Amino acid sequence: MIDVIAVGTDGSATADRAVDAAIEMAERFEAELVVLSAYEGRPSGLAAAALAAAWMPPSPLEVEWSSHAAERVDEILARATHRAQKRGLECRSAASEGDPGHVLVELAETHNADVLVIGNRGMERRVLGSVPNTVTHRANCSVLVVKTS
Repeated sequence: MIDVIAVGTDGSATADRAVDAAIEMAERFEAELVVLSAYEGRPSGLAAAALAAAWMPPSPLEVEWSSHAAERVDEILARATHRAQKRGLECRSAASEGDPGHVLVELAETHNADVLVIGNRGMERRVLGSVPNTVTHRANCSVLVVKTS
């Protein structure tokens, strides 16, 4: 039985398609929806200086899941939650600081998700760090990867 469906979002078009799929799935199974996201903290002092000195903009191939500050994540979660609630679904949200793939897996487990829905962005890459790759290999629940490209 599917009682809790979790969906990961970063506010991107790819993630929005995963949210749409999760909403439809929650409607069909009369399940609760949990919208999840991750954010990055702001390092301070020497750590921030070292990161700034070493930082190089990612190539288009490296961009797979946008990381945002906590405030931006709150807005993203509120939009997705509102979409689900407009459809009459019971919905809650959660976010945590850290690597998006690991955060989604941890939060899905914390919320007892039966299924974790994510977009496929990054699935074709063979590079460590891919959010869909991390989630599909580490999640303790079933994972639905929504094909978005």
